[in-house]
Amino acid sequence: MSMTDPIADYLTRIRNAAKAKYKKVDIPSSKLKQEITQILFEKKFIKNYTLIDDDKQGLIRIYLKYDENENSIIGCIKRISKPGLRIYTKVDKVPRVRNNLGIAIMNTPKGVMTNIEAKKKRVGGEVICYVW
Repeated sequence: MSMTDPIADYLTRIRNAAKAKYKKVDIPSSKLKQEITQILFEKKFIKNYTLIDDDKQGLIRIYLKYDENENSIIGCIKRISKPGLRIYTKVDKVPRVRNNLGIAIMNTPKGVMTNIEAKKKRVGGEVICYVW
């Protein structure tokens, strides 16, 4: 069975694992998914991650992060740009997520970065997802 949107599958696996209160989740790896995972780690939405090499494309094992009441740090993770409708933004229209309490992950000509980094570097691009 072919997958039409691997990024949506990646986000859904994280969302479902957080809702089920799993400690970790394994996701098929790609370069874009690794870069998104790195951003989630840097912004402290996840505890840690490891790259597992198998004979196929590899796996990303993400260790989810919870607060003292066992609520997930990731309140919402939402796909914005989809294969059927790509959402691009210019430099002056870079979105703010929850009044800058959340982040937008963007794919730009200078690499994958958050909306805040994109504003600082004065670059626009495709809005992949919102996380808060």
